[in-house]
Amino acid sequence: MRRFGGSDGNEQLTAVVATLLLVLLAIEGATLLNLRSLMTMHAFVGMLLLPVVALKLGSTGWRMLRYYFGAKEYVRRGPPHPFLRLVVAPVAVASTIVLFATGVALLVLDRTSGTIVGLHKASFVVWLAAVGVHVLVRVVRLPAALLLRRPGLAVRLGLAATTLAAGAAVATLTLPAADHLQDRVSAHVGVDGD
Repeated sequence: MRRFGGSDGNEQLTAVVATLLLVLLAIEGATLLNLRSLMTMHAFVGMLLLPVVALKLGSTGWRMLRYYFGAKEYVRRGPPHPFLRLVVAPVAVASTIVLFATGVALLVLDRTSGTIVGLHKASFVVWLAAVGVHVLVRVVRLPAALLLRRPGLAVRLGLAATTLAAGAAVATLTLPAADHLQDRVSAHVGVDGD
């Protein structure tokens, strides 16, 4: 699909989404500093992240599929380092799926303790290590990828914006559930007088 920029376009889309993720994940990480009082924000940002994370997994998955199915321009770019491809990427993808699945489950099931909370915390630790390595290796290439001049830039930016809007819609729709979790946490520690 050369009219959308080919492998360079895919790299740029991945970079745009990665930039969004860096900002949103920094906000999500900040909520961990005082989760008892920032539970609503933590759940809101977590839900906002769902479509954005899905787009990032999709763009990197597309690159992987194109490479393994022998698309010339993807093969020419070559594979990532074996450690990144065979260890970091699978752990990052698996822990991302578990982290977000357990986060959604906690919201849907209205849980603030128990096995799912334990899984959510454990997957976060694994995710942080794997994604930390991924970010450290890739962040140096981010500016160049963002500045690529290839056809389809408007489509890539539109896709990223649409995904962010979808995330905002999901987060807004689940805000009452997030607020209810906040009430449960606050009541548990005696913050609310209600």
